[in-house]
Amino acid sequence: MDEYSRFVDWDKMDVSAQSQDMKELTCTDFHELKQLARQGYWAKDHSLRAKVYHKLISNIPCRTVTPDANVYRDIVVKIIGKRNSSSLPLPEFVDNSLIPTYCLNAEGIGAIRKIILCISNQFPDISFCPALPSVVALLLHYSKDEAECFEQVCRILACNDPSKRLIDQTFLAFESSCMTFGDLVNKYCQAAHKLMVAVSEDVLEVYSDWQRWLFGELPMAYIARVFDVFLVEGYKVLYRVALALLKFFHKVRAGQPMESDSIQQDIRAFVRDIAKSVSPERLLEKAFAIRLFSRKEIQLLQMANEKALQQKGITVKQKRQNVHLAVHAENFKSEIVSVKEMRDIWSWIPERFALCQPLLLFTTLEHGCSLSRFYSHSEGHEPTLLLIKTTAKEVCGAYLSTDWSERRRGGNKLSFFGTGECFVFRLQPEVERYEWVIIKHPELASTGSETENHTQPASGTLSSSSIPSDPSDRLSPFLAARHFNLPSKTASMFMAGSSECIIVGGGDGQALYLDADLNHGRTSHCNTFNNQPLCSESFQISILEVWGFRD
Repeated sequence: MDEYSRFVDWDKMDVSAQSQDMKELTCTDFHELKQLARQGYWAKDHSLRAKVYHKLISNIPCRTVTPDANVYRDIVVKIIGKRNSSSLPLPEFVDNSLIPTYCLNAEGIGAIRKIILCISNQFPDISFCPALPSVVALLLHYSKDEAECFEQVCRILACNDPSKRLIDQTFLAFESSCMTFGDLVNKYCQAAHKLMVAVSEDVLEVYSDWQRWLFGELPMAYIARVFDVFLVEGYKVLYRVALALLKFFHKVRAGQPMESDSIQQDIRAFVRDIAKSVSPERLLEKAFAIRLFSRKEIQLLQMANEKALQQKGITVKQKRQNVHLAVHAENFKSEIVSVKEMRDIWSWIPERFALCQPLLLFTTLEHGCSLSRFYSHSEGHEPTLLLIKTTAKEVCGAYLSTDWSERRRGGNKLSFFGTGECFVFRLQPEVERYEWVIIKHPELASTGSETENHTQPASGTLSSSSIPSDPSDRLSPFLAARHFNLPSKTASMFMAGSSECIIVGGGDGQALYLDADLNHGRTSHCNTFNNQPLCSESFQISILEVWGFRD
């Protein structure tokens, strides 16, 4: 076929999809490259794709000393010796990962283990990298020999551009990426997330498979198209495609019985057989139709999740605490919600706080109906969970991202604060979660990092200059109101508090108001959104509880 065919088993490849009519790629403009990658410009020409990969990877900024092809030739005999490559043990950092063969011939399959062992020799700082076998196998398709493949993989691993994240190489980075993916699913795939909660004991265990879906289960023709875009646009592409896979899984399997006893196995099987239901073009089209957070915001969320893991001492591979341990029947007691209902709420909160256990801070049954006592027991805790049971047996509540002490910066006036991670919810008579309107409907706001021309906010608008910077330990800065250009001050409401009342909400047109005596409350409901009211427009409070998060 061509000079890059040494490791390819063409009998297993769809040769009809190949074309030799594509022109050489000469453009260097990022936006043009991005469009060509998304369109699959070099996908039908094996030789052209190999040359494009070589060009893109050679342009990756790397450490001063990065192992190259000559290093591989020097060390491969010393490391491998006369051992049979098919029986070579893999290093621990690939975690017994699935090793895809991607239509490689016998020589190519054997080369995967040899290259990984040589990489292990040259990168002693790698402690966890389950995606590596897939990347090596894929790049062997587009390499003249083992040494060239080794050099290309090393350049990806040695990237030293802090703004260009490529492959996770530590358990901390990998685990925080799983948590970040869980947060994104919670925002952008709510129907699929609801299904995961219903059929899985540990949702994060399911989401920890997200990289395996891409680098392991996805067929060759699909992962190659994903990798085309990944080399141009970076890590965010992986989140997009994984979200699209989950959306398609839910769409295809919705209402059908599970094919196995494990939702993890069902998703893996769906991804392996994705060609039966979705083409590579449709998968990428779906992925790029998702209005995802900006790269900077995702980076901040990833950092927040890493920090949460570090604070709990989770930096090396260990068994994860699932939500059933966080909300355990033996150590949880509420007069408002059951253990099952609290676990449902726990599945909605950001992943970094789902690591914690609920801690009762305030209850009207014990502390009385006093707003001042509400504040005194809640302050110093971030985030908190508000639960309300009405005299009509309705149950609703709110996840509150920010310490109530923030209200004081407004003096005696009603002060607005909080982040877009705040949300309100209803448990009785029916379960419903209400997202913050700007997050749920991103067309109503644009992030500062993605908007080039900013108009000055009108008088009274909550502008970035009027909001002090978050402390360095604040774990949700990427969703702070200052990141959004909003039309008015009222559109920026997340939480508000004074000596006279509390206001929470704004999500999906819902807002919750509590009077100072904590006996009476009311809700507002905007008919712009097709949903049911949070609870009665005016209600009497039977019990109110505030819960914190304990490490």
